[in-house]
Amino acid sequence: MPAATSFDKLETEKLSTLITRHMLNGEDATLARIFLARGAVVPRHSHRSEQFSMILSGALKFEFDDGETTLRAGEILLIPAHVPHKAVALEDTVDIDFFAPRREDWIRKDDAYLRRGDHKE
Repeated sequence: MPAATSFDKLETEKLSTLITRHMLNGEDATLARIFLARGAVVPRHSHRSEQFSMILSGALKFEFDDGETTLRAGEILLIPAHVPHKAVALEDTVDIDFFAPRREDWIRKDDAYLRRGDHKE
């Protein structure tokens, strides 16, 4: 029988002074709760996973090659696989991200684009 858990029981990954993550991985998908302080930047990147991002609180601006969109509390965005994107926290933000297939780079902690220091705009 599957065991219930909560994000608060998971490892807290401090990726920088501005970004913190809790992550849960299944066989084929990754679910993460990410805290981004105002001004935090997720540098431009892409991945083989489809990504659903849902904002619980705050505001996150996503930048794409063909434009940008800002998500606020309660809004959801689907980013197709391999689409380059960047994100900027316009406010202190709590974001839920769902990826399929799962984020092997995150599992290996090989996500240097998030870990290379404090990014702030």
